[in-house]
Amino acid sequence: MKRLIVSMWTTLDGFVAGPNDEMDWLLVDDEMFAYEIDLVTNAGSLFLGRVTHGDFAGFWPEVAEDTGAGENQRTYARRVDAMDKVVASKSGNTADWKNTHRLADLDLATITELKRQPGGDVVIYGSLSVVNALEAMGMIDEFHLLIHPCFLRGGKALFSGDQSRGLKLLSAETFHSGVVLAKYRSAQGSKDR
Repeated sequence: MKRLIVSMWTTLDGFVAGPNDEMDWLLVDDEMFAYEIDLVTNAGSLFLGRVTHGDFAGFWPEVAEDTGAGENQRTYARRVDAMDKVVASKSGNTADWKNTHRLADLDLATITELKRQPGGDVVIYGSLSVVNALEAMGMIDEFHLLIHPCFLRGGKALFSGDQSRGLKLLSAETFHSGVVLAKYRSAQGSKDR
């Protein structure tokens, strides 16, 4: 069965963006790109919310063709552009991007069926409402958190609500930038196991 893997860049205090979507705190380097390239190379598809899907569709296909972009960016962009994409959208008002399929509902039966389909793991970027809905169902198998050595004291938090959940550390890796890649899985295991 496929795993649903959330890959998220976050601050030490758990924010993924500032109050106005600021992300000027990111420390992107070759080590982080190597992790991201490896993640998508070994995955079968992306799962994105409507807004993140639109942002990615408007950016990565152009980077894939941009000879002025760095080789790591182009490698990542080419892979993401070619991958199967699942976009969660009730309205159906989604960006045009090749290999995209829409899910109108995020319910347990639909996500269980998605995980049972053949192919590699599913990577989720951004898409906080999707992450929180899937987490509430216990359907996320792993969280890959790229924890940046800073705090914002406010902004868009990775998790919402008041439900707590235990996680089990799978690995931790420190990059030269000070970013720590911490991989976790639910201590209880996801509901489909």
